[in-house]
Amino acid sequence: MEYITQYFSDFTPIQLKQFEQLQSLYSDWNEKINVISRKDIEHLYLKHVLHSLSIAAAFNFADGTSIIDIGTGGGFPGIPLAIYFPEVKFHLVDSIGKKLKVVEAVAEATGLQNVTTQHGRAEEIKNRKFDFAVSRAVAPLKELWKWSKPLLQKNNKNDFANGLICLKGGDLAQEISESGLKPNQISLEEIFKEDYFKEKYMLYVKL
Repeated sequence: MEYITQYFSDFTPIQLKQFEQLQSLYSDWNEKINVISRKDIEHLYLKHVLHSLSIAAAFNFADGTSIIDIGTGGGFPGIPLAIYFPEVKFHLVDSIGKKLKVVEAVAEATGLQNVTTQHGRAEEIKNRKFDFAVSRAVAPLKELWKWSKPLLQKNNKNDFANGLICLKGGDLAQEISESGLKPNQISLEEIFKEDYFKEKYMLYVKL
């Protein structure tokens, strides 16, 4: 938790409790359904929660914004962002049903009212539009944009353009080149000082 409170403040008591609950909830569920690697569970706040919240450090979403989390896995970045932005709507999608079972249980246990889930692939979603798509280490940028773009709406609630925000690591030059896109690239080590964030980036593709 110190990682969270070191970089972020102004949480309500409810939000602090929700963040604190994540360790025991994910530890318990991870015994049944492996959604986080065994060696990572003790670093939950650094490698998963704080990593997810890098999006909150860079983007302050307006109340009423709708966000789809593509390939949410165990609920990252969606769950930490849903705690951080209680008035923003998050739709967490994954093709693996048992992972969503964990997401739903965590959302229910923490009392999150702004999270919905869907079992399936993003490209199968019809008749729904979102302001932003977020994703963490799911697929190459080219694929993510192909899945995200049809789900994004032009109507803008924020003072920055709707689009795709994804968290990635390593040398992204080839991946960006192959995508044909010109994303804004933010280095996470400029946001967080921990060594873990070296060579980790956030890419923002505007609609």
